Amino acid sequence: MNSKSNTGEIVLSTAYLPPIDYFSSILSSSKCCIEQFENYQKQSYRSRCHIYSANGLLSLVIPVLRDNGHSVPVREVKIDYSRKWQQQHWMAIVSAYRMSPFFEYYQDDFEPFYKSQEIEHLFDFNLKLTTMLLNLAGINREISLTGSYENHEVDLREAIHPKRPSPLQNKNGQYHQVFAHKYGFIANLSIIDLLFNEGPDTVSYL
Repeated sequence: MNSKSNTGEIVLSTAYLPPIDYFSSILSSSKCCIEQFENYQKQSYRSRCHIYSANGLLSLVIPVLRDNGHSVPVREVKIDYSRKWQQQHWMAIVSAYRMSPFFEYYQDDFEPFYKSQEIEHLFDFNLKLTTMLLNLAGINREISLTGSYENHEVDLREAIHPKRPSPLQNKNGQYHQVFAHKYGFIANLSIIDLLFNEGPDTVSYL
């Protein structure tokens, strides 16, 4: 299933419901590390994702507590649960994907992250969610954490970013999207857009 040629070891930043490029990069690697020694960066995929709503592209952002100023190690960033973001995000996801072919199939896997879990740190929340997404997508790769902040063979810490063009140039083409008839195909959304629309064929698309 995972016969894609390997690109060696890659390093990625932590990410919330990461985009398709993130998982395509993991699949094409022989080893994947997530950076745990960098400082947190706002307006990145570290705390946000993009989904396809009835009104087009929608950003979902996890609110975080940053009591120690601007330079906060990413492992120390705490999620702000005083703002009811879990309920808001889940309502947005359900609204966007309830008509997709595979939403009901995966729904029970996602609900605990929005209804019953309050994981203190953003990094730990993202890691647990990403690990589950790898399993659901059928990507057989183990994720490790960096041992220090250093250079890596393939560094994607800043390359996969919501304000930068896709580093993979949308090379995989299009797949079914619920609202494509309204706004056209939108590339490199959160992996959940692909998962809910393509189900077990997710890994084949990647």
